[in-house]
Amino acid sequence: MSAIIEHFKTLTQIPHCSKEADKLLDFLVAFAKERNYKVEVDGVKNIYISKGRPTLCLQAHYDMVCMGKAPMIETYVEEGLMKAKESSLGADNGMAIAMMMQCMDEDRELEFLLTSDEEIGLIGANEVAFNLQAKYMLNLDSEDEAEVYIGCAGGADITAFKQDAYVEGSGTCYEVAVKGLVGGHSGVDIDKAIPSAIKVLGRYLVENEVRQLASIYAGERRNSIPANAVAIVRSEKRLETKGDVTVRELNESPKVLNGGEKIISLIDSFKHGVHAMNDELGIPDVSINLAIITADEKGGVKIDTSARAMGAQELEDLTEETVRLFHDYGFEVQVEDKYPAWKPDISAFTNLVSDEMKAVFGKTKMMAIHAGLECGVIAEKYPAMKFASIGPTIRYPHSTREEVDLASVERTYEVLLRIMKRI
Repeated sequence: MSAIIEHFKTLTQIPHCSKEADKLLDFLVAFAKERNYKVEVDGVKNIYISKGRPTLCLQAHYDMVCMGKAPMIETYVEEGLMKAKESSLGADNGMAIAMMMQCMDEDRELEFLLTSDEEIGLIGANEVAFNLQAKYMLNLDSEDEAEVYIGCAGGADITAFKQDAYVEGSGTCYEVAVKGLVGGHSGVDIDKAIPSAIKVLGRYLVENEVRQLASIYAGERRNSIPANAVAIVRSEKRLETKGDVTVRELNESPKVLNGGEKIISLIDSFKHGVHAMNDELGIPDVSINLAIITADEKGGVKIDTSARAMGAQELEDLTEETVRLFHDYGFEVQVEDKYPAWKPDISAFTNLVSDEMKAVFGKTKMMAIHAGLECGVIAEKYPAMKFASIGPTIRYPHSTREEVDLASVERTYEVLLRIMKRI
């Protein structure tokens, strides 16, 4: 197995979930210093590594979305694909970090920008303020080989909170659960007809005229399509297992939320998924993920959503629409971690990257992606710099099905070496 893959396997054994990546930060700082690179770490734990007078900066994030058993990751290879047993793999964006490590092993005169907490709102990228020297930045966070990304969606996380009261309920108590759906990335997978566990649960409750909600714990991460949802309800009507919904009768008589019927109605009516397609780019133009819903024992109901759009006005319109909907249901609303779209830009640099991609893969195309690449945020801070994004084929990121094509990794690294030689 190649040195890059060995580096990646090392990374999988160092915990680096978002907000909990200090061990990997320390490892990467030591790794770079041992190879005589200069290293800086800022207040939000971004890492800047450089040597010589570089013209190219490689950029990636070093946190990962931890699903299933992660950060306990056990990798295996099947038909040329690396996967993880019952956990997310962290190839997004760990494979990019492994490529950077290989560049340092080869003593390349480059600079590297490794950002923190990208997966929970591009937090590190928003605070980047290093004195970057390079004229060009190559982001390594794309997930389809032979494609050069020149634009991405902007986004915002919209959270809603409501304090409710508990009242006496009636009827039989049930646990209604939707578990083990496939999940996926709330941006790049949002148009792939992947069912949302929250929406499946909501539809079942409405169809069975359930109006009494005792508690709900649904969804995993803001940027993941929900794979699991569990509600405790009371019902005068007998409930039975159907399709993806498993029903279990409980010998309990819990109180129920006073506004439980409205919560169920909101879940069912919420327009999760793609709102508009971008025909020119062949990707979603506007979407929103109904990501997490919880109701605790004190009556606090919290909802997390992740909105995305390829244009600033479209994102603003979707945000306002969602805020109004939550207000109509009596929620307090906050808009957090807003980041700009990266407007598609064809330049001499993107053409160079595209040429080298074609030389290795025999084909190439320039694309935009319906997800938040850090290029949009960083480009606003370094307007003179030219940007492009590439990466190996990674499927089903942000889920326990995540897998990376190992041959694609090797060929993408060959493209990277060719770009470095040209620049």
